[in-house]
Amino acid sequence: MFDEILEKFEGSPSQQAVIRLLLERGFSVNEAGRVVSGGIEIPYTGIARELDVDRRVVDSTTDAILADPDLRRIFANISSVPSLMDLAPVLDLTVLTIEVAAADEAGIVAEVTGILADHGVPIRQVLSEDPEFTDDPKLYVITDADLPGELLVEIRELGYVRRVGF
Repeated sequence: MFDEILEKFEGSPSQQAVIRLLLERGFSVNEAGRVVSGGIEIPYTGIARELDVDRRVVDSTTDAILADPDLRRIFANISSVPSLMDLAPVLDLTVLTIEVAAADEAGIVAEVTGILADHGVPIRQVLSEDPEFTDDPKLYVITDADLPGELLVEIRELGYVRRVGF
């Protein structure tokens, strides 16, 4: 899906950068063509400054989104999910990062969270990066419990796991 969206902007790396930012941050485009997060409008100048592009690139990208029925449907319905990852040090949480060889395999999240449950580890949040949005997707598990060494070894020994960190 991600590649198909970017192909629509293949002649403009700047517009592709805008598309990536909208998708990564979960920003929507409303009926007026404004970039929003929920009901809060994100100024084009702020997006342009973040990406080091002209604000007119953001404007033309939102125009293109509204002109394409498929893109319009996607960007009208996308939303962001708050993440505890950046707050982990402040809230004294642990972020377990799991890098896998084949992120599109079925059952990865179920198996990892099952192992955590077997060890009595409560989960505050689970985030997984979409293999279509990133070249090196990871699974993040946020917990407020200490992680026993044998749990980390058990996860590391799963056939599809390349690396475990926290």
